[in-house]
Amino acid sequence: MEHLPLFISIEQRPCLVVGGGAVAARKARLLLSRGARLTLVAPELCPELEQQLPEFEWRQAEFDETHLQDHFLVVAATSSKEVNARVYQLANQRGILVNKADDSKRSAVIFPSVVERFPLQLALSTGGKAPWLARLLRARIDALLPSHWGALAEVAGRLRERVKNSFGSSEERRRFWARAQDDGTLNAYLKHGNLAAAERWLQQEAQLPSQGEVILVGAGPGDPELLTVKALNELQKADVVLYDQLVSDEIMALIRPEAELIPVGKKAGNHSVPQEQINQLLVDHALEGKRVVRLKGGDPFMFGRGAEELETLVEAGIRYQVVPGITAAAGATAYAGIPLTHRDHAQSAVFITGHCKKDGEEPDWASLANSRQTLVIYMGLMRSAHIQQRLMEHGLSGATPVALIERGTTQQQKLVRGTLNELGELATQVESPALMVIGSVTSLAGKLGWFQSQAEVETLLDRAV
Repeated sequence: MEHLPLFISIEQRPCLVVGGGAVAARKARLLLSRGARLTLVAPELCPELEQQLPEFEWRQAEFDETHLQDHFLVVAATSSKEVNARVYQLANQRGILVNKADDSKRSAVIFPSVVERFPLQLALSTGGKAPWLARLLRARIDALLPSHWGALAEVAGRLRERVKNSFGSSEERRRFWARAQDDGTLNAYLKHGNLAAAERWLQQEAQLPSQGEVILVGAGPGDPELLTVKALNELQKADVVLYDQLVSDEIMALIRPEAELIPVGKKAGNHSVPQEQINQLLVDHALEGKRVVRLKGGDPFMFGRGAEELETLVEAGIRYQVVPGITAAAGATAYAGIPLTHRDHAQSAVFITGHCKKDGEEPDWASLANSRQTLVIYMGLMRSAHIQQRLMEHGLSGATPVALIERGTTQQQKLVRGTLNELGELATQVESPALMVIGSVTSLAGKLGWFQSQAEVETLLDRAV
């Protein structure tokens, strides 16, 4: 790194901008917003700078080295490369902090892209190499950062010592603020600018015993960019994460580094931890006052036994939240170019699981064998031959198009297509986790498919070579 990230106060410090055009106006506006005592040297001023007078002192002249005297920070922002270079050289010789506009190599100081929720500030920089990327990131973060977090930071600053005295450790304080950040009452006060009420609420909460909570989070089908913003926030606040085997490594890497990770299996045919034990782990950790994330692939309420886990929490009096995730039926089919419905192919879509309870009743195969609908089967790989047989016995044509999507939405995605009378054989070509889609909409994959897995990209590269 060529520059050390720092936040420096320039309030009431003498700063100089050399130049009178649009770039100088932009720099002047920034310095004035931070309270600088600004002087500007230029023969002429652009209209924007003229409107800002008398917020700064204007010296109507060509730059001279005497202008540098007693200044804390200098910005070279003229249209002349020669003048900018001279400003930089002279300021640098005198040990004055200097920024040469659009030239990070010759700047002791660079101005980052800033996302601001006063007093909260986030600064982004690429060291001057790709300003467009810093601006792109700023726009993304700006869209994600709640507008009231500045007010939260303001109130937190007022109560910092009181909260510190109320909790014996930094970990307890972190949990308190993580819990407070989510509270609807506090957020309502902050959004409406009622900081006094927010402060009273926090003071009351700080006196209460710490309470644990369980957040049931859907990790989506695999692509980390399909995580919801709320899911990502919860992963970064967790004390403990109980995660399924189907959660991708890329998503696991987003979890707060200090969080305790507990693998609990949950893959069809391979449950490393019994459901009853998972339920008890959730209760035990929450009773210790921890923020517990139960991380499941896809959506926790779509064949994920999420409701069963919540029932246990209700019985134990544990607080909980649910963060939905994109289910595989929506994510994997979209990446494979298979619409779940289409007016020329299917007017409805039905989701079922091929992994039923022991001694459970068979599905209503007669209603499932409908050629005008899309049938999506989770965890059906091991019963593919049985599914093929039962659907054909109930009238669904063996020529019905089918697709199997292995590891959908990830770089390891694999798509196998064929017809219903080949389903048992097709299933041997993929591995779990795989989604089974039956219906004429699967015939559109060749036309509408857009996502290229890593294997497909490597194949194209090999052909190019």
